[in-house]
This record gives sequence, C-alpha cells and structure tokens, in this order.
Amino acid sequence: MKLLFDENISPRLVAALSDVFPGSVHVRDVGLVRATDAAIWAYARDRGLTILSKDSDFHQVSFLRGPPPKVIWIRRGNCSTVDIEALLRSNRTEILAFGVDEEAAFLALS
Repeated sequence: MKLLFDENISPRLVAALSDVFPGSVHVRDVGLVRATDAAIWAYARDRGLTILSKDSDFHQVSFLRGPPPKVIWIRRGNCSTVDIEALLRSNRTEILAFGVDEEAAFLALS
C-alpha cells in the first residue's frame, strides 16, 4: 500500500516507513504544499494512493465521495513523529487489510 502523507504529518515518516509502505510520498515532495483538499484528493485518486492525515476534513469527504482514494485518519492530538510511526507500524496488518478491502473507504487510528 502506498500512502500520501498530508501536510500535517511529518515528511520524515516517508523514509522512516519505507520498509513497511514502500512507494509512499509526502504532499511536500509532489508539489502539493498548501494545496486544497480537492487537489490532494484528486492526486491520490489518480495515482492509487491512500491519504494519511490528521485532518478530519478527509474523513468527511470520504463519506461523501467514497473511494478511491481511501483515507486513514490519525485521531491523536499533539503527538510526536515517533508516536505516529509506532502507531502505523503496530497497525500494519490492519492497514494492509484495509487497503485490499474493496468496500472500505475510511480507517481511523488512535
């Protein structure tokens, strides 16, 4: 599964998680810094990426539009990059199952 890390997620996680989620990118690396949610949504949809964000807006859009793309919402307040990395690693199996579930559009992790 390839992730598109939203602006509110550290770009350092792309490299830190490359062994678990190879081919993932950060919005900063693809020219989408300060882009609208619609532009990020379209980019992810067109490239088969799953959006990873701490922004609840993508949660709402996923219910309105449905997949693709899929959305993973990190439901933690202020937390460190290390905390997010640990969360994603510890939920790897669930995340990968979500990625292949054709009916699933949204996954919340906390």
